[in-house]
Amino acid sequence: MSTFAQSVWERIQPYKSSLLLIVVFVAGFALGNQQLVSQAQSNTAPPAGVESTFEPFWQVYNLIENEYLDRSDVTPEELVNGAINGMVESLGDQFSGYMDPETYPLMNTDLSGEVEGIGAVVETVEDTEEIRIVSVMEGSPAEAAGLRGGDIFVEVDGEDVTGLTQLELVTKVRGPAGSTVELTMLRGEELIEFSIQRARITIPTVEWEMLDSNLGYIKLRDFSVNAREQIDTALDELDVNNLDGLVLDLRGNPGGLLTTAIDVASAFVKDGTILIEDFGGEREQVFEANGSYIGVSIPLVVLVDDNSASASELVAGALQDNGRATIVGVTTFGKGTVQTWQSLVNGGGIRLTIARWLTPNGNWIHGQGITPDVVVEWPVEGRDNTNDPQLNAAIDLLEMRATQLNP
Repeated sequence: MSTFAQSVWERIQPYKSSLLLIVVFVAGFALGNQQLVSQAQSNTAPPAGVESTFEPFWQVYNLIENEYLDRSDVTPEELVNGAINGMVESLGDQFSGYMDPETYPLMNTDLSGEVEGIGAVVETVEDTEEIRIVSVMEGSPAEAAGLRGGDIFVEVDGEDVTGLTQLELVTKVRGPAGSTVELTMLRGEELIEFSIQRARITIPTVEWEMLDSNLGYIKLRDFSVNAREQIDTALDELDVNNLDGLVLDLRGNPGGLLTTAIDVASAFVKDGTILIEDFGGEREQVFEANGSYIGVSIPLVVLVDDNSASASELVAGALQDNGRATIVGVTTFGKGTVQTWQSLVNGGGIRLTIARWLTPNGNWIHGQGITPDVVVEWPVEGRDNTNDPQLNAAIDLLEMRATQLNP
């Protein structure tokens, strides 16, 4: 495994048991496959004929307002936020959710490629529900302050944050560049205090290098707004059509914008279907390659793992079904739905599942994932990051293909 690929892999090591966020915090909803953020419908009036249906709601609201013991401690906005959250949660859809006015603006910017915060990747510890740092970004305020992987959040600006969700922690740690956040972290048995000045942080979406045997390597971290532009830069820098093959690494990539996924797939597919959207049997929309193909004609291998989700699966499925790439790795996460973000009049927003997406061959991968053409396991336990068997398998395939083409 090359030094570059090793360093990339170490920085993006996936943690399937939790939602990874960057405390800048970037990936938003790590399994998101969003369309562009849209505005809520202007009609805020209740639909006709539901007055009696909502009578119990208003009855409870009035009871709380008039009789609840500590009613002075509860604002109408808090009651409304709770009601909206409960309504969305009643859908039973893990990919739909409500974000209150404090949280929504933060998550709404996470796919822009630039965010303001401290620059640390975190996870929730499954057994204890503590939130700890996985790694800090190179050159970030978190690194400069001395934060380390394994540090556990205890207090933010003097407030106890144990027991908070990651999204709740996001709103407390992030903030405007130049402002300061005070953190108390648990490291082993020791509580350590940090004073960190937040900064504007550019998240590297794409990294690339030349491998041996005249092969190129591109690592795509997510499908943010500028991902396709950075892919084009990488292909140009690698002088791609003078290579004998290319590896596109989507391992650990949690997804992102639907439009970006179509753009990225279209870089490698000249003509053909990229995906099909199924709106509950009411209608379908077929997305074809959008004409942005740039003539990449060399053999292509796509690396995936069980944390390649949503938009990553969309691209892998499109390239697989169109016969454009060989997929190597293990079965992907299995998220086959599309969400839209709707801003609300209160400043909050909801993320709502609006469609299923199907691969070009009409396969719905939800709960099943994309099955690689070549399955190569790489167990996390005892993993040696100096030897990447999945990348090695991709290189072997491309070298063999090059030998066949140029005997």
